[in-house]
Amino acid sequence: MSTPSPVRIAAVLSTEHRGRLMSNAIEVNFREGARIFDEGQHANSFWIVRSGTVTLELPVPGRRPAPIENLGPGELVGWSWLFPPYVWQLGAEAMTPVRAYEFDATTVRMLMDADPAFGSAIGHWVGRVLALRLHQTRTRLIDLYAPHAAAR
Repeated sequence: MSTPSPVRIAAVLSTEHRGRLMSNAIEVNFREGARIFDEGQHANSFWIVRSGTVTLELPVPGRRPAPIENLGPGELVGWSWLFPPYVWQLGAEAMTPVRAYEFDATTVRMLMDADPAFGSAIGHWVGRVLALRLHQTRTRLIDLYAPHAAAR
């Protein structure tokens, strides 16, 4: 099974839509080891990585969280902000010092509602990211829990 390519913003959004989104960005930094969000928290922001690495994690009862995917420059951190009830489904941690653009989810959702073409573009982008994350999660869970070929 091949690994899908990352869905980077520059490859998905038009220059106009990227510019509109980026006009609402603020620059933020996370130190190595910082928790960006945890499963179950309210999803009121999202980020695009400028530099560094963010690891997405799936909580596993009775175990350490399972790392699902490492995200790098140009990649979206967080999709739960777009879908009610706006609660994080995964956790995220800065694995290195991270510089990122942060976006207020409510503002972006209002912009999406006000401009259907922009809203559609953002929705398609986040949908592609979500499909990739589901694939990565499935692959990681198979790695963790499927019987190994050697054990058969």
